[in-house]
Parts: sequence; structure tokens; C-alpha cells
Amino acid sequence: MATILIIDDKDMMRDSLSLTMSRAGHKAITTDSPLDALELIRQHRPQVVITDLKMPKMDGIELLSRIKADQPDVPVILMTAFATISTAVQAMRTGAYDYVQKPFESDEIMVIVERAIQHGQLVADNQVYRANAEASPPKVMVGSSPCMQEVQTRIGQVAAATSATVLISGESGTGKEVVAQLIHQRSARAGRPMVALNCAALPASLLESELFGHEKGAFTGADKLRKGRFELADGSTLLLDEISEIDMGIQAKLLRVLQERAFERVGSSTTQHVDVRVITTTNRNLQDWVRQGKFREDLYYRLNVVPIAIAPLRERREDIPELAEHFLTLIAQRDGRPRRSFEPRAMDLLQHYHWPGNVRELENICERSVVLETRDSIRADTIAPWLATITVSDAIAGSNRAGAILEDLERQAILKVLSRHNGHRMRTAQELGIGLRTLGMKLKRFKDEGVLVEN
Repeated sequence: MATILIIDDKDMMRDSLSLTMSRAGHKAITTDSPLDALELIRQHRPQVVITDLKMPKMDGIELLSRIKADQPDVPVILMTAFATISTAVQAMRTGAYDYVQKPFESDEIMVIVERAIQHGQLVADNQVYRANAEASPPKVMVGSSPCMQEVQTRIGQVAAATSATVLISGESGTGKEVVAQLIHQRSARAGRPMVALNCAALPASLLESELFGHEKGAFTGADKLRKGRFELADGSTLLLDEISEIDMGIQAKLLRVLQERAFERVGSSTTQHVDVRVITTTNRNLQDWVRQGKFREDLYYRLNVVPIAIAPLRERREDIPELAEHFLTLIAQRDGRPRRSFEPRAMDLLQHYHWPGNVRELENICERSVVLETRDSIRADTIAPWLATITVSDAIAGSNRAGAILEDLERQAILKVLSRHNGHRMRTAQELGIGLRTLGMKLKRFKDEGVLVEN
């Protein structure tokens, strides 16, 4: 069912069109005032607008122009009894979806309306795809270890039976986004693309606009209306990555959306209502952040309805051969190369390394191996220098020790490489084979723990 706004100063035409739309299963809203129509569009967000061309106070072309300035993606159909070629050209140049001459049959207008509804949905989906362009394509979850089997079971439970909010926790690179994608793919919302936003990538001033959208003129540079991620994800799933990094003020507004499914765009007093399933990820212990006053307790409980924790790769080493073979297969398919494999000694090194960058780091090692290895099989000598930043012998010797010792090895290695590069983070991240953002978050944690003192 779509919402159709009808604007005409003739009662009979409004009533006739309203009846036609209702019989087709749509909701019709009518008005004889173009000025009132602009406010109705903001309130009801119709999928299609049908307006007369000749009306007192404001004609259809001017109304069309104002609608397009405010809501550029709404299809507008113009109708008139005074059709001329010049008027039709002007209407289409102004942004009309279509143009129909009175009198017309109900079947004729319904064909145009249904086509306009489909067009509007395609535009909305394209916006979602563009907004989500930075997100990784859907992937499969690889790993048959007990902890990953438990994650797979939880994904199946939460995807099919509920739209409850999900909080996915785990270290950077463990595959939290893959879990979110799988939940969406297996849910009733899979017909529309998932929308994603990295909360750590934006300052609070921009994050609010990205989440909730803004009106034209809401702030300097806001030259047109922009829909936020919540609007783009209406009827679908919204992934908020690194939720712990959002400002306390935004946390309060996010809490309201989760509770009431309602919000206002920046610069607007009109309430927008949405149906969105929210999935969040974090690499922090949010309970600790709540205790430290860095995260709202009420928001934490609202987000943590269904928790899913992903173990780091060092705690599920039995998954490493399966993951490595999976990545090598994907690389071969993507690049059209013969498929490589790791020789036994190389695989032994991989299984005893403690993977500070987790699955993402393993994927990078696999790709680097395919590019730089000169023989058919990937040798231990090829990959050993890339793992030596954490000292392979130490990792092997400590493979059966407590997790605290592994974390200490990681910390020592990262600080040693950082010192060697005189604090240059990009070079440090490149030598370690991890992302710059991952390195930054680890250094922040070291600083919070009092281990790192920056000049």
C-alpha cells in the first residue's frame, strides 16, 4: 500500500481520484490548497503526488518546483484540461514524473501511478546502495569451531524470529559486520538492502545529520534536503558500526528513536516515523564504559536486547586452516589466477601466530602471499617476516598460555614497531599488516591503560 497525495481545487476530481486510489489498495490524502500540500508532504511522506496544473494562488508548475526543492525524490504527476506542448515540456523540465490530460480513465491514471510507485522505490533503493557503498558485500561465515557454531545458531535464532535490536561485540577484525549481514540476509527484511554507518568516522556535528538527515538550510552547506540513514533504512536493517564512539548527546537522540521509532531531521520540527531494525557493533566492553560514564546505561540496555559475542581468532585457532583456504579460493576466483595453498610449515606458522588483527589480518596475509609468493605453494619463509613483528617463536612458545600473556605480547610488539618508526602510525600499521584505524584503537586502549604516554 502506498500513500498518494491528491491536489485539486475541484471537489469532484479529488473525490474521484481518492476512490480510484482506495480501490487499488492505496491510501489517499486530498487537499485543495497547494500550500497545505507542502506541509502534508512533510508529514505523510507520500510515495506519489498527483496535482492539477491550473489552481488559484499557486499553479501546478510552481508547486512542482517547490516540491522538488523540498522532496526531490517524490514522483509528481501533473494533470490538466489545458494541455499544450510547451506546458508539457516545462513540466518535465521542472521534474514532473509524468503528465496526463483530462479527462482520463481511471485505468489510465492507475497505470501511471503504479509505475511512479515502482520508480520511487527504485530511487530509494539506489540511495540505500549509495549510502552503503563503503560496506563490504555480503559474505559467508567460515569456521566450524564450537564458539563459531554457537554464533551461527544465534544468528539463525535472531534473524528469523524477531526484529529485536542486536549488539555484536568482539575485537576489531573478528567479523562483526559479516554477522550483521547474515542476520539481515536471513530476516524478513532481506528484500531491501541493509544500510550501514561507521559511527567512529564522523564528528558529532556530522553524525547527527547522517543518522537523522537535515532540511535545506539547516546549517551552512545544507543546500538541499537530505535523508538520514534511519529514513533510508525504513523497512530494512540499519547497522551502526562502533556504536561506543558516538557522542553522549547523540546517544540520547538515538535512544528516543529506538524507543519510539520517531525522530526529527536537523532543522525540522516535523516528526518522521520509521520501521527499522537496528544492529550495532562494538570492540569495547560497553558495561565498563557505562560504569565510567562514557555510555548511557539506558541506551546500553536498549541495544543489548540480543547479544552476540565473537571470539578473537587466537581463541579459535582450529578455524585458521578453513579460513585461509576460503580466502585463497576467493582471491583466485576474483583475480582469475590458479588457486594457491599454504605448505604445511606455513600453515603451522599461521596456527601459532596470535593474530592481533584477527580474521581481517589473516585475509590480508593470504592476499599478500598470493601476490608476492614466487612458487606454486606458499612457503613458511615467505610469510615468516610478516609474522615476526610479534616474534613467531614467542607466539609458538606461548600458544598454550593465558590470554593475558598473548595480549602482552601484542602490546610489546606494537609499541616496539611504533618506536622503530618514531611514532609514525601509517608505517607502523603497514609493517604490522593491520589497518590504521585498528592500530589507532589499540594505541588508545594502551593510553587508557597507562601503558602508552604520547609526547
